[in-house]
Amino acid sequence: MIAHLQGTVAAVGATWVVMDLNGFGCRVECTPSTATSVRLGQPAHLHTSLVVREDSLTLYGFAEADERDCFELAQTASGVGPRLAQALLAVLSPDEFRSAIVAEDHKTLTRVPGIGPKGAQKIVLELKDKVQALGAITALRPVSTGTPQWRDQVSQGLQGLGWSTKDAETACDRVADLAETEPNVAVLMRAALRTLAKK
Repeated sequence: MIAHLQGTVAAVGATWVVMDLNGFGCRVECTPSTATSVRLGQPAHLHTSLVVREDSLTLYGFAEADERDCFELAQTASGVGPRLAQALLAVLSPDEFRSAIVAEDHKTLTRVPGIGPKGAQKIVLELKDKVQALGAITALRPVSTGTPQWRDQVSQGLQGLGWSTKDAETACDRVADLAETEPNVAVLMRAALRTLAKK
């Protein structure tokens, strides 16, 4: 398993990077955001995942280890191959992806080309327990006392479920007191949904 590459960027395309590793050139498939994060001729460090097929060995690279972990997690769902997993990370951040899984937000997942309503439902069904078990979602980590990350996540999650921005923000206001003592965004999301159900 090749876990990461560190070298000089020898060439860059829209969805790939060639890394010069002391004279050894290695092409890495990546998302557009990762490709634009490196500079030709400059040092770079990419976290990688090697996908082995009968007729190919393809290396996928990511600016953050979290992206790579999500890429590998997504492929544990049936019907999700490396190309679709890569497209998923091109559209959604790791936190957005995992938040959508935990919140069963099918609408957000269907923003990814190649994922329809039924596919989104299947992905949620197969990955929800894994995401929660891994504790890999920011929503399940303590919220920092600085920027209220929980608010953005809850608001986006509610909007992804079809609520208006105004309704989502109102619901966030209603659970703000709870957020001071409850660091679990999944719990805050459920509480916000309950306030909206009472409308």
